[in-house]
Amino acid sequence: MADLHLNLDRRKGGLAAQLAAELRASVRDGRLAPGARLPATRDLAADLALSRGVVVEAYEQLVAEGFLISRVGHGTRVADVPAGRRSTRERPGSRGRPNDYQERATSPDLGGFPRERWLAAVRHVLGTLPADALDYADPGGVPELREELAGYLRRVRAADVRPDDLVVIGGVAHGLSLLLQVLGRIRLAVEDPSSHRQFPLLLRGGADLVPVPTDDEGVDVAALAASGADAVLLTPAHNYPTGVVLSPARRAALIAWGKLVVEDDYDAEFRFDRDPVGCLQGLAPDRVVLTGSVSKSLAPGLRLGWMAAPAPLAAAVRRVRGESDLGSPVIDQYALAHFLRTGGYERHLRRTRREYRRRRDALVGALAEHLPEIRVRGIEAGLHAYLDLPADWDEAAAVAAARELGLAAEAVEPMRFAPGPPAVVVGFARLPAHRADDVARGLKVRMSGQTRD
Repeated sequence: MADLHLNLDRRKGGLAAQLAAELRASVRDGRLAPGARLPATRDLAADLALSRGVVVEAYEQLVAEGFLISRVGHGTRVADVPAGRRSTRERPGSRGRPNDYQERATSPDLGGFPRERWLAAVRHVLGTLPADALDYADPGGVPELREELAGYLRRVRAADVRPDDLVVIGGVAHGLSLLLQVLGRIRLAVEDPSSHRQFPLLLRGGADLVPVPTDDEGVDVAALAASGADAVLLTPAHNYPTGVVLSPARRAALIAWGKLVVEDDYDAEFRFDRDPVGCLQGLAPDRVVLTGSVSKSLAPGLRLGWMAAPAPLAAAVRRVRGESDLGSPVIDQYALAHFLRTGGYERHLRRTRREYRRRRDALVGALAEHLPEIRVRGIEAGLHAYLDLPADWDEAAAVAAARELGLAAEAVEPMRFAPGPPAVVVGFARLPAHRADDVARGLKVRMSGQTRD
């Protein structure tokens, strides 16, 4: 059991982040050697006169980053990390905070990744696969995974899809890039607002972007029809950033529009206060391309996703995939297929859905108590909330304050094509429920006087 010398400044607040930074530095400079066992959270909390929740949060963050390993019955130990390795891109003044990707409001809780079950799936694959299965695979994906995905999408998302219509991709962004290579230069309608992070990818792929406004029912289909767009990219199950679900009337109008729809099935797995909504692809499989991934349900780093497209388009995407990078890693594909087939994936979703709902409720309740002037929207599903700020608040200041408190946040202004009132998007997936009240209180204090000129 390691005896730890840790320096914490209680006047600065953010004790969990400070504790994580101290432990991280100890691992990097070799003061905590690989395999060293750390004190139990209750013991360390007593030694440092902290709440146990603070220590739990610090340990969970370092487990997610790969610095620590925690197993039931074995305690928490230091992972085999070479001394001096820097796993985060620290910036001046970052105080050891995660990199920009980890500050995204869309990020899941990586500490909840089912390591043991995934390891069991990989072990099963390596113990049962014939040697020939490790050769170059079908660039559209290994048949076993496409078979399992087709069954899952039919059962859970009401999709109309066969294994031959599926292409395994390295995430939705990768799928969009492949699709644009097939379609060539097109006028592509996008929701306004929508994630600005995908704009460079779409533009590089040759798309001329046409913004179409959204409202409380989703994308304005009348405006879409008048836009002259050749196709539309949208998130009907849970729009990012507003959280709006495309209404039944708009869904029918969109299908009647008759042109190509690219459906990013974003956040479809996480619903809390509403009935499941089937995917658009099930209504018009000849005109809808369905894309999805395990980036939110498992982890972005797996880089595993799928595209279901009309047969001619699926064949063309598969051909482009084969000409560009020869397909996805086969071991991970077989592992995901096993995870789906044995029910591990859906058991994991049920568990994480319960936990994310608990964290969402804690944050929404805390904001209602301490910052009633903020309107919270888009929380019936997904991993983020859309916050309408008071008119005199500054988006950038609110984002900086939220991040300083450990709450992932992004400004909405860069996501808009037309100016709008101040708003931010915050992610609750990585915020433990016991910290929600402190975060809301801290945000109230930090934003007092931080208004726009």
